[in-house]
Amino acid sequence: MKPRIICHMLASLDGSLHPSRYTTSPDGTRAEWSGLYEQIHEDLEGDAWIVGRVTMAEMTKAGAHPPTNTGKVDRPHHFAQRDAGSFAVALDASGKLHFAKPDVGGDHVVVLLGHGVSDSHLAELAADGVSYIVSETADIDLAAMLDVLAHELGISRLLLEGGAGINGSFFAAGLVDELSLLVAPALDARAANQGFVEFGESGLAGKMQLSLTSCETLAHGLVHLRYAVSPG
Repeated sequence: MKPRIICHMLASLDGSLHPSRYTTSPDGTRAEWSGLYEQIHEDLEGDAWIVGRVTMAEMTKAGAHPPTNTGKVDRPHHFAQRDAGSFAVALDASGKLHFAKPDVGGDHVVVLLGHGVSDSHLAELAADGVSYIVSETADIDLAAMLDVLAHELGISRLLLEGGAGINGSFFAAGLVDELSLLVAPALDARAANQGFVEFGESGLAGKMQLSLTSCETLAHGLVHLRYAVSPG
């Protein structure tokens, strides 16, 4: 049984995920908007949160440091800590993430990896006290890996807070149960601006339906929209 997945995002009116590029507002600052986003993150009471490789790399900023002797590594998974109060999960199909410590802000790190990841990379993660799950299929089966998170670590409520690519993959796979969207009174308007969800050329038409469950006006001009997500 997979965890309940809530996609929790902060976006401008035109869908941008980068507050540093937003226009300003007399109703609030970028820092205040981000602070309310983090407050609601806590209020949603997730056991874990998940982001993609690019987002996690911005948090860790560590370089490669494989151990001299790889030795035997555990596949398909290794759990350095099972009883953490909360988990920081990263999807890293190519095995490019590195960590200087086994947690992000006190949340124990679990990395979801592609089938072809090297033993030396797994050894590095294990040496750093990081947990990991390696895909048992050539293409990452998100549903199967979520089942492992639920059964092995007891994760029942997962906050999806990634970039457009990982968000789109979860929506397209029918794995998202709810969308929690904070809309800031701001615009980005760059030609290269990408929305908070993307799924290649095909998009998500016909794959899902959104039903509004609540709409709340918050401080600093933010609007909090919540939607139930169901199959298209």
